[in-house]
Amino acid sequence: MKRITFTLAALVLAASAQAQVSVKDAWVRATVPQQKATGAFMQIVSAKDARLVEAKSPVAGVVEIHEMAMVDQVMKMRAIPRLDLPAGKAVELKPGGYHVMLLDLKGQVKDGDTVPLTLVVEGKDGKRQTLDLKVPARPLNAAAQTDMSQGGGHGPMKH
Repeated sequence: MKRITFTLAALVLAASAQAQVSVKDAWVRATVPQQKATGAFMQIVSAKDARLVEAKSPVAGVVEIHEMAMVDQVMKMRAIPRLDLPAGKAVELKPGGYHVMLLDLKGQVKDGDTVPLTLVVEGKDGKRQTLDLKVPARPLNAAAQTDMSQGGGHGPMKH
């Protein structure tokens, strides 16, 4: 009986350790034929200070964590080695900001496809947690639809 109780307690502890990081509203932008790159977007919340250190997907030859930022009045995109996840705060990965870039695509990502995506999060203690996601692909104009449906943002409008 003690062995069963101990095993059950170990499973509960393991499950709670795995629940330290959550992802919601994840999506990948669908592509056109022959397009070799796309982005993945989501909200990530970590219960404790951590950082996103790696992303992988079998649909891409290379997967990187990226940021878009203004540099000398020009919007530039660049790979970053990690993305900080402050405890209890939602970090939004979105078009025009932080995102996961899928490069060297092995085929077209079509609207409605499910894209496997693995995120690796590292805690301050150096321990890593792997999150295996199944992410839906949305149409090319999904960012504008999402912004407008949530009552915020102007999407791609020009003033």
